Amino acid sequence: MATKYIFVTGGVTSSLGKGIISASLAKLLQARGFTVTIQKFDPYINIDPGTLNPYEHGECFVTEDGAETDLDLGHYERFLNTPTSQANNVTTGRIYNHVITREREGAYLGKTVQVIPHITDEIKRRMLLLGQTGEFDIVITEIGGCVGDIESLPFIEALRQLRWELGVHETAVIHLTLVPYLRAAGELKTKPTQHSVRTLSEAGVQPDILVCRSEHPIPAEMRKKIALFCNVKTNSVIESLDAETIYDVPLLMRKEKLDERVISKLKLPHRVEPNLDSWKEFLGRLKNPTAEVNVALVGKYVELPDAYKSIIESFVHAGSANECKVNIKWFQSENLNCDNVASLLKDMDAVLVAPGFGERGFAGKLEAIRFVRENNIPFMGICLGMQCAAVEFARNVLGLEGAASTEMFPDTQHPIIDMMEDQKQVTQMGGTMRLGAYTCELKRGSKAYSIYGKAKVTERHRHRYEFNNRYLEAFEQAGMIASGINPDTGLVEVIELQHHPWFVAAQYHPELKSTALTPHPLFVKFVKAAINYAKSK
Repeated sequence: MATKYIFVTGGVTSSLGKGIISASLAKLLQARGFTVTIQKFDPYINIDPGTLNPYEHGECFVTEDGAETDLDLGHYERFLNTPTSQANNVTTGRIYNHVITREREGAYLGKTVQVIPHITDEIKRRMLLLGQTGEFDIVITEIGGCVGDIESLPFIEALRQLRWELGVHETAVIHLTLVPYLRAAGELKTKPTQHSVRTLSEAGVQPDILVCRSEHPIPAEMRKKIALFCNVKTNSVIESLDAETIYDVPLLMRKEKLDERVISKLKLPHRVEPNLDSWKEFLGRLKNPTAEVNVALVGKYVELPDAYKSIIESFVHAGSANECKVNIKWFQSENLNCDNVASLLKDMDAVLVAPGFGERGFAGKLEAIRFVRENNIPFMGICLGMQCAAVEFARNVLGLEGAASTEMFPDTQHPIIDMMEDQKQVTQMGGTMRLGAYTCELKRGSKAYSIYGKAKVTERHRHRYEFNNRYLEAFEQAGMIASGINPDTGLVEVIELQHHPWFVAAQYHPELKSTALTPHPLFVKFVKAAINYAKSK
């Protein structure tokens, strides 16, 4: 079967949930026996999100092959349970960079390089790339931004060309739009959807299916009106109501027969009815918890939860696995100090110190770690959270006054955390960190080994600084062991306290590999430790 292509566009406003709709449709098609992948095309000029502030764009999701990507790729992986790659996220910046590089190399000698055809040709090439591998029956492409945005125009034009080139039954366009409820008038309004579809049509693209986000059910008569004005079939006007959890959306889209409309449009074979039993079991455990815990998330970007999206979802997965409701309590690390940390964290059943960069909030993270270490509260540190755990231990247990990370304090006498050797000559910021999956060997008999149940794992990284092995012997003699080591570099990947109920910190990002159906063992055991601690209280 030749690869089929589905394009998901958005209108009226951002944040309608194109990523969740794309992932949900992919889940339904996967459950029918098709091999599916999803890619995100973003209209901003950054090469990738790696240099973007989390307040601007949420978290930067890292793939197995070391790509710094949009957070929607995390949704794709969490729903499909399959990894994405460098090819799954493309930005305007990457497109232009490629075309300009080729122009400098002489690829277009004698020609004027223009948006059409050169930029649109490169966009089309990228849109087809994953389909040409022969690995996938269906490729879903989510186009970021809103229809009508200046930045999105080359993507929409490339889509228009591609539909004609591939043929009418080889592509489907799903347009996600908004049907707002005006409280003053007491009714839903279809005009924003009409205008959005008109804007898309003016660019030469007629949508096949409309997914209408709404806070209230859309009556049958209103669906007919939308279909009439937007030139689609009535049964292709799909209602998408606000859901209790994003993991409900595949079942809601199944109820609305979104997958059936796509199969009909693309003339796909009806292989099997979608098997969603394991998904329903996951949701059943999630919605019917037998325990409840409060977990503190200490970070510097807590005002925007999307900055920690993968961590939040990892707690959802681990909560379901433990049949436990995990209440995340947000703590701005800047606001924590030795005077208030006890009163703020004393009722927590576990504490996670989140990743991040820079000095802001560093001292507060150290205070949080000191408190949980001294009071035997379950603790997990991720990336900078692990580095903070090492610095806190050096200062307050080993008595190394002024111990620090050279990231924040370049002149410290005790550089417990220091820049990796191969990073010291790096001048460009984007895509130059230690990125992607690396091997970690776990020490037999350690807590990390018992959590994973095996001696060798691979986990994803995103950092420039590492634990300074000059201090490792002193750490281990005082009771903090390196239970995970990279075999090639000797880099400390996991540290844990021997005489603490649950104190584990990792240099890597376990949250990036947690999915709905395969929750990450570190999070599963961390939530279990929180449950046990709550019971002991």
